[in-house]
Amino acid sequence: MKHVIDEELLRRFDVPGPRYTSYPTADRFVEAFGEHDYIQALQQRRAGSLALPLSVYVHIPFCASLCYYCACNKVITKHHSKAAEYLRYLSHELELQVAHCGRGHHVSQMHLGGGTPTFLNDAELEDLVSMIRRQFTLVPGGEYSIEVDPRTVTTERLQHLHHLGFNRLSFGVQDFDPTVQKAVHRIQPAEQVFKLVEASRRIGFESVNVDLIYGLPQQTPESFRHTLEQVRALRPDRIALYAYAHLPARFKPQRRIIAAELPGAADKLAMLAAALDAFSQAGYVYVGMDHFALPNDALAVAKRQGRLHRNFQGYSTQPDCDLIALGVSAIGRIGATYSQNAKTLEEYYDALDQGRLPIVRGLALSRDDVLRRAVIMAIMCQGVVDFESVGLAHLIDFPSYFARELERLRELEAVGLVRVGDGCLEVTEAGWYLVRAIAMVFDKYLQLDQDRARFSKII
Repeated sequence: MKHVIDEELLRRFDVPGPRYTSYPTADRFVEAFGEHDYIQALQQRRAGSLALPLSVYVHIPFCASLCYYCACNKVITKHHSKAAEYLRYLSHELELQVAHCGRGHHVSQMHLGGGTPTFLNDAELEDLVSMIRRQFTLVPGGEYSIEVDPRTVTTERLQHLHHLGFNRLSFGVQDFDPTVQKAVHRIQPAEQVFKLVEASRRIGFESVNVDLIYGLPQQTPESFRHTLEQVRALRPDRIALYAYAHLPARFKPQRRIIAAELPGAADKLAMLAAALDAFSQAGYVYVGMDHFALPNDALAVAKRQGRLHRNFQGYSTQPDCDLIALGVSAIGRIGATYSQNAKTLEEYYDALDQGRLPIVRGLALSRDDVLRRAVIMAIMCQGVVDFESVGLAHLIDFPSYFARELERLRELEAVGLVRVGDGCLEVTEAGWYLVRAIAMVFDKYLQLDQDRARFSKII
């Protein structure tokens, strides 16, 4: 572990902070931003002479059973008829969106998240993809991904997903240990996951991701090392490693977790250290916050070539582009605006029944927001900020504008997380493991509001 990053450094910077899938972060959205503002942003995009490819996100909220750790927006139900009703409303929302942005736009990235997208049956998934293809053009070479609960698919279902055009899969694993699985109410044998990943490769999916969580109830450093050994044997193309944030006051499902069964801070740190060491030894590239990829995976290649991007779905190889978001609670981005749909099915359906887009809040970015977003995303994705380039693009003198931030970076430079020269800021190898802490230096909202309890800890 010592060759990657010092454990004391991890402990020192284990503080709450945003994940920066956007800047400003979603907790800064306001209800004053509504449907009219969003429509205006769509129309401005339509009038623009440079119509760059779009990204499309669809939120499927349904799950057949409850995972106790979950902090996602979901609806637990055994009634499959709810899916058919939801698809009808999704179709209506898409038609309203296209009425303002225009049909036929090229889409280079599509992602189905949830909830459990594979709660939909094969025919429903086909209807959903056809619905999107009728309005947009999915370009060759794009990223078309779907989150998969291993308990909901077979080899035949995977073949159907590939037939529909999906080329990337993300399997929710979290932990292979049966005791941990029981504690979080998500039983799925390791053999089942191994068979599905093997089938995915045979079918021809370009990339398979596995999600893991450390800090779950009943986890120990010893049990998690065994899970890491199994993941190394599985050898997925990508790994997403998340720290469990226990926030039962905000997320009701977590109230079913017995707090006394959660590992302590020292054990969580040991699990993270073991994971970093295991993945490094197995040849994985640390792409950025929480994400690892094999050297030949498109994500690792994009990292090497400086083409990495970040959006609400995490790291991406696709160029930074506008995001059309569909479904309950979905968050989109058009130009210098963010928007979020209603968070409950009742509110979502009610807005669409009235012929309105279900936007309930959002944000129109200021000039300072756009500038700081560029700096934070450069830190998160490329690990380099060129002062002159940023200054020319935003008509500022970087050292003067960010004088206070550059002074604060001296502390991070002293412990080896960054290098600050006359003309640039560079994240070091050790700094990549704490890149959120570096980005936080440029977050104006954190500077103004020191209450960070709303965020999960970095480690």
